[in-house]
Amino acid sequence: MFHEEHVLFIVEGKSDKQKLEQILKNNVPIICTNGTIDEEDLLDLLERYEQYDFITFFDADKNGEKLRKVMKRVYPEAMQLQIPKQFKEVAETPIAVLIDLLKREKLNASIYKNI
Repeated sequence: MFHEEHVLFIVEGKSDKQKLEQILKNNVPIICTNGTIDEEDLLDLLERYEQYDFITFFDADKNGEKLRKVMKRVYPEAMQLQIPKQFKEVAETPIAVLIDLLKREKLNASIYKNI
């Protein structure tokens, strides 16, 4: 089980980060890939965070799928949460759906707000 002091969420962009900030506690770090990146860029971005357990929340689109594949190659141990395709973007996914995804993965309730 991931604990709040060891988890880092990775999203594509600022609007995705803002959405997760609504449900995650303040001490849970969230970083943005700022779009599609390659393996080298991903390694550079995440190198200083390797003490964390990574959890990704990428959009249900072509760029999100590309990031999931790169992430799986570079950090196969990362947990990759997928939003339902009908919402397309993390930023457009209802809060209740995002929380349900966290609960389904049995993530420690200490990382998200009691909404």
